[in-house]
Amino acid sequence: MATSPKIRRWIDLLAALLRRRFPVSLEELAREVPAYDVGQTPDALHRMFERDKDELRTFGVPIETVTDGDEVIGYRLQTKHFYLPYLQVHWRGGTAPRRLDRYGYRTLETLTFEPEELAAVADGAARARQLGDPLLAEHADSAMRKLACDLPVDSAGADASVLVPARSEARRDLLATLGDALERRKRVTFEYHGIGRDTETSRTVEPLGLFFLNQTWYLAARSPGEETVKNYRLNRIGAVLVNAKKPGTRDYEIPPTFDLRAHARSRQAWELGSGDSTFAVIQLRVGRGAASAAFRLGEEVEGSPRLRRFRVRRIDAFVRWLLSFAGDLVPVAPQEVVDEYRELVRQTRLHHAG
Repeated sequence: MATSPKIRRWIDLLAALLRRRFPVSLEELAREVPAYDVGQTPDALHRMFERDKDELRTFGVPIETVTDGDEVIGYRLQTKHFYLPYLQVHWRGGTAPRRLDRYGYRTLETLTFEPEELAAVADGAARARQLGDPLLAEHADSAMRKLACDLPVDSAGADASVLVPARSEARRDLLATLGDALERRKRVTFEYHGIGRDTETSRTVEPLGLFFLNQTWYLAARSPGEETVKNYRLNRIGAVLVNAKKPGTRDYEIPPTFDLRAHARSRQAWELGSGDSTFAVIQLRVGRGAASAAFRLGEEVEGSPRLRRFRVRRIDAFVRWLLSFAGDLVPVAPQEVVDEYRELVRQTRLHHAG
């Protein structure tokens, strides 16, 4: 496969820096990076190098600028900051790792895992796969494949138990389709299953962002001509039809004031969604500590100082939050919230009894 000129230039630059243990000037680098040595003016060469250096730093390559006061002496990339350490497992009764050669990348330190630590790494990857995020699962698999080059991760014995039940996963093709529409700023139409009324409705929206929260993927979007941003759970979205008209033209623009990260954090998990909400009433049994602070998040119920109302779109997330207060906060209405809370308590007791 052909390599782009920029990638080729970066590889040449990294090779020139890594073969030296001392700072090297831009003039010396230009003699070893063919793309720099093409009769450019000093200013053009300096601008190209600065762009390359800044972009590589953005990707995590720690290129140092070495100075003496205000004067730049040169640039350096230390191998111990660029390469990963050697990985190995320390089996009980084994010998200490031998010291490696002292030149080049062989000067790297060795990172040694105890068998229990390696098992914890494998177990963490297994848990990541259970969260329901296909992209996270793909990254976890990629990381374990890389570790397998040096470590016996297949024999680490990851725990197969499931602490948190996996939710319905978002389809990878759906993520790709929505991501492409978002990048090209094209409207999308889909059938959406509203959990409140258990009905399918057609929605046409302008995607503003995708985010993963509490084991669930969401699409933040607004209807054309509206300002209100709603959140759609991807596992309730059917087939997506992307607007095919004027493919090279944007259908909309994302408002400059819209911040996806702030939007995703602006509400509690149980408030997320696009369907109808319900009001849950909870009772404060112990008026102190975290439960008392959480209780104040709800709306006051007139005449009942020990009760508060919460607007809820996701009952499952709401009852898990209540359970974290160990009985200090309990739901009293509506019955569906009370029933789900009691079922979660029952499952939790069974789990710990086992």
